[in-house]
Amino acid sequence: MSETGFDRGLRTLSGCGLSGMMSLTGETVDGRAIRESIAILHDRSNGLGGGFAAYGIYPERADQYALHIMYYTAEAQEKTEAFLAEEFDVQLDERIPTRPNPDIVDAPALMRYFVLPRPGAPQESHTSAPDYVLERVMRINAEISEAFVFSSGKNMGAFKAVGYAEDIADFYRLEEYEAYIWIAHGRFPTNTPGWWAGAHPFTLLDWAVVHNGEISSYGINRRYLEMFGYRCTMRTDTEVMAYLLDLLIRRHGLSVELACDVLAAPFWAQIERMPERKRRLYTALRQIYGSALVNGPFAIIFGRQGEMVGVNDRIKLRPLVAARKDSWLYLSSEEAGIRAMCSGPDLVWTPRAGQPVIGRLGSDDVVGEPRREQPVGVSQPLAQEVVRE
Repeated sequence: MSETGFDRGLRTLSGCGLSGMMSLTGETVDGRAIRESIAILHDRSNGLGGGFAAYGIYPERADQYALHIMYYTAEAQEKTEAFLAEEFDVQLDERIPTRPNPDIVDAPALMRYFVLPRPGAPQESHTSAPDYVLERVMRINAEISEAFVFSSGKNMGAFKAVGYAEDIADFYRLEEYEAYIWIAHGRFPTNTPGWWAGAHPFTLLDWAVVHNGEISSYGINRRYLEMFGYRCTMRTDTEVMAYLLDLLIRRHGLSVELACDVLAAPFWAQIERMPERKRRLYTALRQIYGSALVNGPFAIIFGRQGEMVGVNDRIKLRPLVAARKDSWLYLSSEEAGIRAMCSGPDLVWTPRAGQPVIGRLGSDDVVGEPRREQPVGVSQPLAQEVVRE
């Protein structure tokens, strides 16, 4: 059972640790605080995967797509680089900086490429630049054996591996990066393999998702996504989350709030009790996007440029805690993870089931933040949380 990690020692069956921090004003900090947060959650993982996503780390190349790619063979690298040269204007290619770590072993070759779509290519293919990049990322992952694009956004990057998250942070030298959003994951795989490309976060373009739980609707979600050109190749259920977010929000134009209501849809009994206009809206969402509903226990934190979001499944089978301190928003599986990032938060609360917490760059208002009726630093009871209209 080495594939599932049980030979590495059991920890907690509610496992996987999540943490995220965002400056609503765009202030950047290095990766030390997020490393400490996910290290506190060490016993939620079993050493078979972890990783980080960081936004704002490539400001000098903010208009270019940063492709992070891992290679298991020299042939895979040769084929991929030939493909990139044909399809993109490659501005820079270099190894991703790492440092030796005795607990991070069997590393593939790790490269990053700053690219732009070949001039005129998106127009020639009658597609947008993001869709042009998306299609090429899917082709590399599906068609070039032993090559995997694990990050493809602008001014952001993912860093992941097999190991414990704190060791992965040291391996990738995250203290050398400055970001205004940091997202972290410590993995406890239960029914999917622990391997480098299958570690969290899962990304596509600017999206990055970390997940604690299990997606029992994976087969339905995957078949639905394939109708729109997405290819699931990473052998882990969480992959569909990143693609669903891209489809619902970027391509179909849903708000983040409505997209979360598709993923963690209200029960039909709840919809029946809604006011008529709202009932019609949510009935339509369930009918149109029934195959995008995510079943099973989950807590996720996801990011894109300018936003960080945390949300649970609709009956809250996995833990998620949120906090505020001045212009910072914090999310974690446990309050201890938050206090590792911020020793004295102004407000700590437990988000309601299926109700997202959304931080947006340039706005001091956080969606899902409760009224501050208790003394600062006191965890808020569920009864005092704000219920979205």
